[in-house]
Amino acid sequence: MILAAHQPVYLPWLGLFHKIALADKFCFFDDVQYQPKDWNNRNKIKFSNGQANWLTVPVKRSGYRKKSIIDIEINNELPWKRKHKKSIINNYSRANYFDLYINDLMELYEKDWKYLVNLNYRFLLFFLEKLGIKIPVLRMSDYSFRGNKSDLVLDMCLKLQAQVYIFGALGKEYADSESFKKNNVAVFFQNYNHPRYEQLHGPFLSNLSVLDLLFNCGPNSINILMHRNITKDLLIESINIHT
Repeated sequence: MILAAHQPVYLPWLGLFHKIALADKFCFFDDVQYQPKDWNNRNKIKFSNGQANWLTVPVKRSGYRKKSIIDIEINNELPWKRKHKKSIINNYSRANYFDLYINDLMELYEKDWKYLVNLNYRFLLFFLEKLGIKIPVLRMSDYSFRGNKSDLVLDMCLKLQAQVYIFGALGKEYADSESFKKNNVAVFFQNYNHPRYEQLHGPFLSNLSVLDLLFNCGPNSINILMHRNITKDLLIESINIHT
């Protein structure tokens, strides 16, 4: 079984979905330290002026630096939903596939969200459905994984009986590959090649939310997302060669 995991991200970028598409199961890492000024509560879309701008979900700041992501509450006293909906509509209403997704997306924004983690989880499922990526999504908070950094990931792999774990590119900075090898878990470090695609509002910008790809490219988004990147079959072949 090939396993991937990642902490909750708001409106994630393309690379996360490539990593999920390579796996047999994905673990939503929702019980780790909240990272302010990271991607937990914000991401970028392209505005009509050709610039990338943040959409940020405000969170209640009392003690937030010491909290797990699962305990982070959204500050709904601020009109963030109205701002995000307006920004998405204003900047993507002319996109080729805007009408295909906008109603379902707006329905998600209309729900009452108290905790950031639940918002991110539901949006992730929405994007996976629209991309056609069909794998089980587990939640870390439903298990009892132990350890820190590399040891935590290894414990997850052992308890979920994974034979292969997919790290992001930054995993090389902390992964103890020898420990994985000793426990018969092969590791793969993703190196995502960001594709170019037809995009509104001037010169192409990369590293935006997957929203940008979906609105511009529609049902072909998954093929574009995977273009010039390793596939699941090639990953299996690569792991078999090196193990």
